[in-house]
Amino acid sequence: MKSVIIPDKLNKGDEIRVIAPSQSMCLLSEETIAIAKQRLEALGFRVTFGKHVFQQIDENYACASIAERVADLHDAFADPNVKGILTAIGGFNINQLLNDIDFELIKRNPKIICGFSDITALLNAIYAKTGLITYYGPHFSSFGMKHGFDYTLAYFKRMLMEREPVTVTDSEQWSDDSWYIHQE
Repeated sequence: MKSVIIPDKLNKGDEIRVIAPSQSMCLLSEETIAIAKQRLEALGFRVTFGKHVFQQIDENYACASIAERVADLHDAFADPNVKGILTAIGGFNINQLLNDIDFELIKRNPKIICGFSDITALLNAIYAKTGLITYYGPHFSSFGMKHGFDYTLAYFKRMLMEREPVTVTDSEQWSDDSWYIHQE
C-alpha cells in the first residue's frame, strides 16, 4: 500500500505560486487578478506566477503549450521557496499533461496544490502516483470574486493554514455563473 504524504500547512510569509495547467490567466480580467493577489497578500502570502500563465497558443485555444504548462508545474514543485500552488482557473484540457508529468519530482517536493473543475484530473493523478494529499478547493481566480467568497475563504484558511480538525458545513449560498467575465 502506498504511503500517504500530507503537505505542510501554509504560514504567513510563505510563497504561493500560481500556475495555469489548464486554461490561461488571459481569460481573467485585470481587476479579478488584482483582487485575488491582494486577498492572498492580505493573508500574509507572497504571490508569484509561473512563466507561462498568460500565454495562449492562439485566440481559439486559450492556454500555453503542453510543454510550457508542464514546465510551470515542475518549476513550482521544484522551487524550495514555494510552499503552496494554486491553479489559475479550470478548463477542459488538463488531461494533455498527465503523461509528461515527473511524479517523482512531485513526490520528492511535497507541497499543497489546490484547484477544482478540470484540475481534478491533475489532483487525482498526483495522489494516485505519489500519495500526496491534494486539495479540491479554490483557484487563484476564485480569490478575485467580489461577491459570495466569504465561505470559501473561511474554509481555505481552516483547511490549508490551521492545524485543528475541521468539520465542513454546507454553504448557505452558491452560484453557477461566469462571474469571472462580469463580476456584477
